Amino acid sequence: MTADSAKAAGPLSFPVFRALWIATVISNIGTWMHDVGAGWLMTSLSPSPLLVAMVQAATTLPMFLLALPSGALADILDRRRMLLAAQMLGLTAAAVLAVLTWQGLTTPYVLLAATFVLGIAAALSAPVFQAIVPELVDAKTLPDAVALNSLGVNISRAIGPALGGVIVALAGTPAVFALNALSVVAVLFVLLRWQRPATARALPPEHFFGALKAGYRYARHAPALRLVLIRAVGFFVFGSALWAMLPLVARRELGLDAAGYGALLGCMGAGAVMGALLLKRLRKRIATNTISIGATALFALATLSLALAESAVVAGAVMLVAGLAWIGMLTSLNVAAQMASPGWVKARALAVYLLAFQGAMTGGSVLWGTLAARTDVATALIVAGIGQGAALLLAIVWRLPAGEAVDLAPSNHWAEPVVAVPLAGDRGPVLIEIEYRIDPARAPDFIAALRRFSTVRLRDGAIRWDVWEDAAEPGRVTEGFVVESWLEHQRQHARATHADRVDQETLNAFHIGDVPPVVRHLLRPA
Repeated sequence: MTADSAKAAGPLSFPVFRALWIATVISNIGTWMHDVGAGWLMTSLSPSPLLVAMVQAATTLPMFLLALPSGALADILDRRRMLLAAQMLGLTAAAVLAVLTWQGLTTPYVLLAATFVLGIAAALSAPVFQAIVPELVDAKTLPDAVALNSLGVNISRAIGPALGGVIVALAGTPAVFALNALSVVAVLFVLLRWQRPATARALPPEHFFGALKAGYRYARHAPALRLVLIRAVGFFVFGSALWAMLPLVARRELGLDAAGYGALLGCMGAGAVMGALLLKRLRKRIATNTISIGATALFALATLSLALAESAVVAGAVMLVAGLAWIGMLTSLNVAAQMASPGWVKARALAVYLLAFQGAMTGGSVLWGTLAARTDVATALIVAGIGQGAALLLAIVWRLPAGEAVDLAPSNHWAEPVVAVPLAGDRGPVLIEIEYRIDPARAPDFIAALRRFSTVRLRDGAIRWDVWEDAAEPGRVTEGFVVESWLEHQRQHARATHADRVDQETLNAFHIGDVPPVVRHLLRPA
């Protein structure tokens, strides 16, 4: 099979992606088995709805706390080694929890602590797993690879909960926790065999805190990523209610055992698998934003229906619909987040997305658990379902992009700065001025376009930006922005993309005269 035919065959034609995808499915089956065991065990250890909901919160809180630091590390360290360390932490935590539970030493707080450590391992892994996908497949296959990763998660969701419920019923929760530890070995095996090419760096790697600031700055000033974050929070804060309340619905409202609870989660996974198989066709015919609207409406309906379900059969059908809706929204957001982030900040941008995702899930779980403790489970689900329906309004203002993604590959179109002598990397701050000559009649249009372009400067490293008009010479417009150091300005050069080049050419079209815009680099005296 040639390289072109391999690429045409889809993401699974890439050997490393295929091996890691299969290993991750196995590991995720173990994770879902753990979730069933942990949720079910907590209903046995404590009758408190808040403590039951806190299992979900303990799973998602580490992602909220550590996603951005993890993304920063993933952009400056070797991603393979970071994944190996995170997977070893997860294996250790799962094995310790299995032993403690087998010995009868697990209390509600021990269970929450172990689940929290497992969440830390997931938080250290998740941004890296998402960021390495473009390394493993080609650009044309990337959307399908992202969708396939979501499909893998939901295949494991269809298998893991049902299998976990059966194992809990037959062998108890210690067996589930032990199998979760064993499932991590598959990922470790693939990572140990992966010969990841060394990353070529023309500039020194960023420092940790500088990388954190750069990631935050990118998320703040990248409109496409901000849109994804707003939509994610609007969906997941209400969507968390179904996840947090499901163990209580299964045990208290429907009178199911652990196997029945696992079967409900398995129904949701089966619905998600069906949805993932449909999505590839739907994306060709229906706009992404329309898919997200339909998914949100379906999930709101499923949340409301779960509150009113009186039998396991009805609840299973509801969870099937919920899985279909969940995969539709999750894949739409994941693809949009991938397409909104260039390589230099990929892990950090995806980490910010995961932070919004898991932060909304964590806060929502606590909110709905508290509401259920003060009222009842059905009330919490009904309020969440109504809120989810209201969140549809976000799709009117903040529409997910449709069509082909913009080209965020490095363009290297900026000319090298002219300096009299070589400058130290820590020299700064640096003021960059770009002087344009504009037809005075077109100056308002040019300045409006320049203000829109300011987000590119701020996104890629500027800490301040402004524009000035010459009072004595109409049409002489100067753009000025400040970066922290000379090295950071060099990084700014490396971060410019082909999409930025197109926007820059639009600005330069306003410039008149044979001489291009004059660029100056000004530094404070040493």
